[in-house]
Amino acid sequence: MSHGRILTTHTGSLPRPGNLSSLIRQRENGDLDAQAAAGLPDQIRDAVATVVRRQLDVGVDIISDGEMSKIGYATYAKERLSGFDVEAEVPEGGGLSIADLVDYPDLAASSLDGLETSTPVCVGEIRYEGHDLLAADLDNFARAVDGQQVTQRFMNAASPGVIALYLPNKHYPTLDDYLFAHAEAMRVEYEAIVDAGLTLQIDAPDLAMGRHIQYAHLSDAEYLQRLDVHIEAINHAVANIDPAKVRVHLCWGNYQGPHHHDIDLDKIISRILRLRPNGLVFESANHRHSHEIDVWRETGIPEDKVLYPGVLDTSSVYVEHPKLIANRIVAFTDIVGRDRVIPGSDCGFASFATFVAVDPEIAWAKLQTLTAGAQLATERLWK
Repeated sequence: MSHGRILTTHTGSLPRPGNLSSLIRQRENGDLDAQAAAGLPDQIRDAVATVVRRQLDVGVDIISDGEMSKIGYATYAKERLSGFDVEAEVPEGGGLSIADLVDYPDLAASSLDGLETSTPVCVGEIRYEGHDLLAADLDNFARAVDGQQVTQRFMNAASPGVIALYLPNKHYPTLDDYLFAHAEAMRVEYEAIVDAGLTLQIDAPDLAMGRHIQYAHLSDAEYLQRLDVHIEAINHAVANIDPAKVRVHLCWGNYQGPHHHDIDLDKIISRILRLRPNGLVFESANHRHSHEIDVWRETGIPEDKVLYPGVLDTSSVYVEHPKLIANRIVAFTDIVGRDRVIPGSDCGFASFATFVAVDPEIAWAKLQTLTAGAQLATERLWK
């Protein structure tokens, strides 16, 4: 919580330095030669050190490892879970379709340019087998902050529902069985992150973006029934973790699209507040969702919830003015008090290794203006 000043954070993924994105894409496609593969762990370690230093240089308080090792914030899970086959035939209806881009097909190519990731099919039992990969991430992050003064650290992990959204199922008899298999497996990663002394961020676009992708064929009422199951899966997976050590990212999709099929926050907010984790990270800066501060204002927010509003639009190249950032921050403190607001970004700046919505240097400029705006807000709130 923000005691004495407004703390700052972001949503996790950051642009990968140098040619790391290219190397990870080659690894994903099986094109990485032996020499490059041998050197990749050192490249990832160096990249984590670089993005940690840059976060501290621009003044971000609650930092991440930038997800340097991952091909994508959700599909990385296939490397840590058993049961997937990249050669298996995708079941009927298992491919991704984004409703707003279906309406504007000429926009789709540019909106998703650079999004490269394999989406294998589940053909067997899901178990967590990514202990070594997670340990490497935790070790790289610990090394990068050694000797540094850091307020707090967090690490991202995919929600059960977003994994199920990207990776089709041919093994489990029902979608509910598939969701809870992921919940049971991913709890290993969730608990390990918290046991390492970090805050866990569960990336859960399925709770909002799922409406116009996975469940676009359903009515709103039918979707809300599915949303209840997705929330239950998250709560099941974190049942053994202190809710104060977990935050959940609510997202409608970090791509440049019209987003006119995004479900309105007021239709889902009562269910979102049933999440067991205390931290709620959400979009609030972009053109489609900035007005929804009114929904937060009109909703009774439980006293244990901490709000992490997005005050930076991660799909726009505009660098927000610090005074705008301060205004957005203060508006949320008017709702829940200055201690329970930690501003950040709408989404990640590099959700997939090769999918960067804005130029990397623009991303860092936005984080710089975030901290400047937080300073202005602090001066107003702690006179």
